[in-house]
Amino acid sequence: MIRNTLIILFCLLCSVQLCGQTWETVKSDKQYLWGEGRGSSIEEAKQQAVADLIGKISLYVTSENNTQNSHRISNGALDETSQFTQSVNTYSQATLNNTELIIIENEPNAHVGLYIKRNEIAKIFEARQRRILDMVETALRAEQKGEAGNALRNYSWALALLKSLQYPNDVTYTDGEGNSHVLTNWVKEQMEGVFAELKVNTVKRSEDDVELSITYKGKPVGNVDYTFFDGRQWSNLYSAKDGRGMLELSPGNSSKQYQIKFEYEYRGEAVCDPELASVLKAVKGTSMKSAYVSIDALPATSSNDPKIVNSVTTRNVGSTFTSNDTEIIKEPTLISEPSDKYITIFENISQSVRTSKIVEVRKYFTEIGWEAFSGLLKYGKVKVLDSPEIKFYKYEQYVMARGLKMAFSFARGVKKSFVEDLVFLFDTDGKICNVTFGLGDTAESDILFKGPWKENTRMAIMNFLENYKTAYALKRLEYIRGLFDDNAVIITAVVSNKAPMTLKDGNKSMSVKGQKTIRYNRQTKDEYLRNLARCFNNNEFVNIRFSDNDVIKCGAEGEVYSIQIGQDYYSTNYGDKGYLFLMVDINNPEQPIIKVRTWQPEKDPNFGLYSAGDF
Repeated sequence: MIRNTLIILFCLLCSVQLCGQTWETVKSDKQYLWGEGRGSSIEEAKQQAVADLIGKISLYVTSENNTQNSHRISNGALDETSQFTQSVNTYSQATLNNTELIIIENEPNAHVGLYIKRNEIAKIFEARQRRILDMVETALRAEQKGEAGNALRNYSWALALLKSLQYPNDVTYTDGEGNSHVLTNWVKEQMEGVFAELKVNTVKRSEDDVELSITYKGKPVGNVDYTFFDGRQWSNLYSAKDGRGMLELSPGNSSKQYQIKFEYEYRGEAVCDPELASVLKAVKGTSMKSAYVSIDALPATSSNDPKIVNSVTTRNVGSTFTSNDTEIIKEPTLISEPSDKYITIFENISQSVRTSKIVEVRKYFTEIGWEAFSGLLKYGKVKVLDSPEIKFYKYEQYVMARGLKMAFSFARGVKKSFVEDLVFLFDTDGKICNVTFGLGDTAESDILFKGPWKENTRMAIMNFLENYKTAYALKRLEYIRGLFDDNAVIITAVVSNKAPMTLKDGNKSMSVKGQKTIRYNRQTKDEYLRNLARCFNNNEFVNIRFSDNDVIKCGAEGEVYSIQIGQDYYSTNYGDKGYLFLMVDINNPEQPIIKVRTWQPEKDPNFGLYSAGDF
């Protein structure tokens, strides 16, 4: 055993000496591309070496493209040599796999060399190609759900990343019918198709507020972002939800027509991904004239009363949960004739928010309900929108009212306006005991109209997710603490490199750089909450949007469910999108308990997404 160990150490020392002595040989060997850096620290020298190596890779790949593949340059700006050169420079140390780092001289006068075999260059582009295809799949799912904003964002980002590949015209996508499409052309066609199906109409104008109806393929759009031009300047970003949006005009603006641009590049949201942000900065944007539409401004109206739905409907849906059978699932018990008391309450609440006389409706709430409602009104600058329909459901001993829409605007950091629908819960005394943000029509439909479970179970799952979303928006740390089991499995993910291993021999050492990884960190409940508190303190607002909901019952352990859900996270200084997995015990619907929470930025190439089977 000792003999074997000595042999291994001897070999390592020999390799160190060899690498230290042959750096000049590496530089002269045509099979390698290399970069060199100096600095007061190893890290500073390493960053210079990375920049030097990337520059050489850029020249090498560009030259190879020009000499061997000139016939590929056929799509104008998409394949421009200068643009590709810029995009290659967006690759960072995190994406340079299969490189080796030699520490030629240690600190304080650090001198390092970084090199890669030329035949390994293609592997640099493989991770981005996988990511592009994943974005295309995500965009297609978003289209099916009517989420035009999510579709446009993923198509646009995929198109930008295509421009940073060595051979973008070689990347194809095979659809469900077996047809193969060249992505450089097909993605733009898909985006044009999304724009063609987006329709905007003005619902009404009240003084300086214009309310919009936005549809996609004839139905209320799930989500889409836009800006507008009021004759003088372009606005901040607005986010429509479930077919409703608005324009906030400057005082006295009398224009009769406004230009709207649907957002598709989402450069602001890319700040959560430094490499994506650098690609968007480096490559030329794709001009989409179809993103612009004009709308007429209607004169002010006086009809501000919410409308009440008084019909019961059924939906024919294919269950995607435990079977593939198509079944008729009746909508959860809808109160066909809500009492005049409920209608009066909503009329008064709407009016009190418009006139900023909130205290006048305090009598309709319990203490806890009032705390929730007043907290929501402090979330941002709030305005009540015309609400096409408010539905009243029977949920156990409660009455649940859904559909009152409000817009919340924020002026700091990422300047944005969100449309949210509010959900009110009435207790047996007829008082509002809780108020939350709604999930939205798409996510709501995924839960209410799919799954062979009893009505109250579906309502309980939706109620849990809406409370979860609202707690993060209102930064209710103690409420969130109560949601998690003390021994909950909490896993978060960050993109990083494995730390290099350094071997030393006198003044010389060698370090082989680790591969790019997504590192999954398990946190205790207290660790997670400490990090969450820090996040809350650093942001004016937090907003969560859910999509791609998939719910599965976990074995025979009573009412325990796994929820796999796409999550878009927005805050003042940061945003990200990824996949959230929750395993929740709702045996007591009044006090659901999270047993497992995981978040990952993308599907892992080895195991995909976390699911119940992993725990």
